[in-house]
Amino acid sequence: MGHHLKKMAALWAATALLGFCCLSLMLYVPIALAEIRPLEEAPGQIVYQTRQTVQDQYGDRWQVIAFKRIETEEHSRFTLRLVSFPGKVDIDHTQPLTLTTSLGQSFSAPDVSNQIFTDALVPDPNIAQYDLQKVVLQLPVAIPVQLSLPLHSSDNIRVSINPALIREWQTLAALT
Repeated sequence: MGHHLKKMAALWAATALLGFCCLSLMLYVPIALAEIRPLEEAPGQIVYQTRQTVQDQYGDRWQVIAFKRIETEEHSRFTLRLVSFPGKVDIDHTQPLTLTTSLGQSFSAPDVSNQIFTDALVPDPNIAQYDLQKVVLQLPVAIPVQLSLPLHSSDNIRVSINPALIREWQTLAALT
């Protein structure tokens, strides 16, 4: 009888441990931080950038490219570029990007997509670029931030950005 109880206790412990491991794997959300890369565009003009892939509320993937362009010691810009697959969305370039924290605090970043297209009157509908210079250092680093991209259709695209990525953006924005 004692041997049977020991076997049951060992089986229960093994089952509990296996259950804990499975639960841990399901709840684990990997945070893949991108590498901050410097690129020299021209003599004395450096661009630091980081790239990350995230998903929107529909499960579609977006490439998020944050970069800081340092043109002179006095002049630099921090910009965020969002790219989806062609044909998936039609971004409204006349509207700003809205950044909202999980506590309801909201920020706005103007669309500066005209800086990246050769024909500013006909921007690619799946690519947008926003000036985050004034807001990036105000974003909280302990809670997620949701980006809301304006579309020409009625719904906006929502992309959740984890706090580790916000910290990376702030590190990038602080580079001189």
